[in-house]
Amino acid sequence: MKKAILLFVREHIPFMLFQLGLVLFILLLYWLDGFRNPNTAIYSVAMSVLLTSGYLGGKFIMRRSFYSAIVEKPEKMEDALIRHVLTPEHRKTTEYTRQLYRLYQHEVQTLYNVQHRHLHFMNQWVHQMKTPISVINLLLQEEEVDKKSIGQEVERIRTGLEIVLVNARLETFEDDMQIERLPLKNVLQEVLNENKRLFITNGLFPVLNVDEQLTVATDRKWIKFMLNQFITNAVKYTFEKGKKIHVTAMQNAEGLLLEIKDEGIGIPASDLHRVTKAFFTGENGRLSGESTGMGLYIASEVCQRLGHELTISSKQGEGTTIALLFKDGKAGEQPDAQSQDKQSPNKQPNEETNR
Repeated sequence: MKKAILLFVREHIPFMLFQLGLVLFILLLYWLDGFRNPNTAIYSVAMSVLLTSGYLGGKFIMRRSFYSAIVEKPEKMEDALIRHVLTPEHRKTTEYTRQLYRLYQHEVQTLYNVQHRHLHFMNQWVHQMKTPISVINLLLQEEEVDKKSIGQEVERIRTGLEIVLVNARLETFEDDMQIERLPLKNVLQEVLNENKRLFITNGLFPVLNVDEQLTVATDRKWIKFMLNQFITNAVKYTFEKGKKIHVTAMQNAEGLLLEIKDEGIGIPASDLHRVTKAFFTGENGRLSGESTGMGLYIASEVCQRLGHELTISSKQGEGTTIALLFKDGKAGEQPDAQSQDKQSPNKQPNEETNR
């Protein structure tokens, strides 16, 4: 309490000096006007001191909780939340401090979640990368090196590294984004060509049914990453050979709707609403044993930041449909043949690609 009183007195020294100067000024006016009774002067000074002391004493009583709180060193963040404040000024100050505290808590929790998610992901990724490295090591010990098997394991490592890099760039997404209007079919053909070996290995056939006039405003690199995730998942969870992956696009009242539909095992209803959560693998992920639970999470985050709507529907045993709505998608003029060749050098037929 002593520290609080000393702080209060130091804060109000200018006010007390002002009151003293005001009383002396009034006494000077009385003296110049001919009123020179010392009793009047003594009475005026005494009343001024008494009234000022009473005012300051009442003010200190009203604010004692505030002064008591700020003179003590806080032991935890909650100590900054001053309670039982009566004056309007300090009430506003307290509300401001509490709002700052809430913002601080939100930022700290956000940073903690990002750090925890990154650490969890890295631990899980490193653990999963041990498998292809061990397989490659065993293959290299054989007399005849199976290049095809080594290539598959290297591809698994490459895919894992890409996920790690994309996850790192997600924190600075806005700095890495470049929106442009792209012909949707060309982008899809590029993605399907990049996954040609995956289709052949699993005995699946992609069927592309997208009009050449359809264009979307998006980021080329990020949209290709999302499409790669959707295609890879469709192939990964389609175990029967000879099945097809249908890729279609249509114009509707809301925009351009792109659908990627597989004929795989489907997603259980209990897992469907959680597949875009970080690290969620579900029953299907446990079947494959290779799922990190981050692919669809990152894809959904990218969709949200690009302004595209992602919808996932599925029926167990019949397949899964991933729908991506481009609200600004439309049918536009197709680029000339030369620019098309530059954008898609390995163009495939429209109805069925990579057979």
